[in-house]
Amino acid sequence: MDYKNKSILITGASSGIGEALAYNFINKGARVIISGRNLNELTRVKNTCTQPKNVEILVMDIANYHSTAHVIQNFLGTNRSIDILVNNAGLSQRSLALKTNLSVDAQLIETNLLGTIAVTKAVLPYLLKNSESHIVVVSSIMGKFGAPLRSSYAAAKHGLHGFFDTLRAELKNENVKILLVCPGFVRTNISKNALTADGKHQGTMDVATEKGFTTNYVAQEIIRAIESNKTEIIIAGTREKLAVYLKRFAPSLLRRMVANAKTT
Repeated sequence: MDYKNKSILITGASSGIGEALAYNFINKGARVIISGRNLNELTRVKNTCTQPKNVEILVMDIANYHSTAHVIQNFLGTNRSIDILVNNAGLSQRSLALKTNLSVDAQLIETNLLGTIAVTKAVLPYLLKNSESHIVVVSSIMGKFGAPLRSSYAAAKHGLHGFFDTLRAELKNENVKILLVCPGFVRTNISKNALTADGKHQGTMDVATEKGFTTNYVAQEIIRAIESNKTEIIIAGTREKLAVYLKRFAPSLLRRMVANAKTT
């Protein structure tokens, strides 16, 4: 794929996978809009890029999904188009379902599911202007099966698969391709920022997260999947991939394994 002058919007681009994708797309000649809540961090990412003049900043909190369409339309106007939308922003969880405040469940679902849906609906008219466009959804291995301490996070990620599988079918005659990405453990701040039962951030790095894939590796795998027009990829370790296989062919065995698994 020739990325020169392609326009790419990445949510959650102030750190982690989104930041790594921004660097990789810029290096390929694309024009990138990086979005997130923290202007200082977005500015740092822009200034770190090899071609900062090809980077625009859109400050937006996808959890405020009622205002998403207005924010995006004001930023993009009417004449622009977007070639690739990367839905990467999200928030994880580290708490038992029984002890988690309902307001925290709502925050996780509003951010990870409704926020992503709102961004997609707002950007889709711009994607449809091109001869070929892509929507990338950074879901999670938790979109394939559930595990302890992730109840509402897993619910939201499962919801993403339902929504975007349906959207793909509805757009079968259009020019928009959809890729669902299911990462396992990736070395980001996701566990530090994960919500606990009362809504506070966990504040610590999980051992498994610390040992996870690098963000650059994940970003390169995502770009390869876009170029291959894949519909879904799993970027995970052997045990996590085995769990996906067992979910389909031996679900009772998976349930026993997950109940005893170390998930932090």
